[in-house]
Amino acid sequence: MRAAAEIRARIDTTKPHSARFWNYFVGGKDNYEVDREIGDHIKDIFPGLVDVARSSRQFLGRTVHHLAGERGVRQFLDVGTGLPTADNTHEVAQRVAPDARIVYVDNDPLVLTHARALLTSTEEGRTDYLDADLYKPAAVLKAAEETLDLSKPVALMILNTLGHVADHARARSLVATLMEGLPSGSYLVISDSTATSEGMIAASDAYNSSGAVPYHVRAVDEITGFFDGLELLEPGIVPVTEWRPDTAGAAVQRVDAYGGVGRKP
Repeated sequence: MRAAAEIRARIDTTKPHSARFWNYFVGGKDNYEVDREIGDHIKDIFPGLVDVARSSRQFLGRTVHHLAGERGVRQFLDVGTGLPTADNTHEVAQRVAPDARIVYVDNDPLVLTHARALLTSTEEGRTDYLDADLYKPAAVLKAAEETLDLSKPVALMILNTLGHVADHARARSLVATLMEGLPSGSYLVISDSTATSEGMIAASDAYNSSGAVPYHVRAVDEITGFFDGLELLEPGIVPVTEWRPDTAGAAVQRVDAYGGVGRKP
């Protein structure tokens, strides 16, 4: 991992950042005034984005719990990790399966400064952290092999990250390359904000005008396209609140974020 001084030098506190902005919305403390200012502005435009952030985090917990508990997955590759909060991937997975192995991938300097919080593990399992780039999927897979056995199924987690890839075709290619490097029986988990309401579109425009690295909300069918060639688990690509909610049959709030889980045949 890079020297701490070098990492800190890369942190820009003059512009909002998606990881810090999201951290603010989920109640975290790892954010700066510039992130809170745009967060408060966007909450005035579209209060529902707070629900998107929190429900997306809950989606992570439910999908990891299902894959580790019901599908027997023991390896997770979490790309675009973001800042640590409660119930990170390794915590959820290792509560269910103490021998689970998790590799986190991110190249954001502030996330890197908090990487040690993601490196705790049960004695039976293992966690690792890669300072690596989604735009170099082959390098991600090669580095992940130091911790994961890529001859056995892996759950690839890409949550609230692909919106940073402006070109949809390129985003699909990146996902496809990562999945090509994983064996049959592996899973893909994706969630992202969607252009499914005027409020979400306005919030996205406001964020992208703030000077931050743009984040592009997509149509639902574009989210679905990431799963081409995979076997979708029920209930398919749905608002994240509707993916196997904890209280079966209870009414759930619909949000402008869709996600799903697909299995590689």
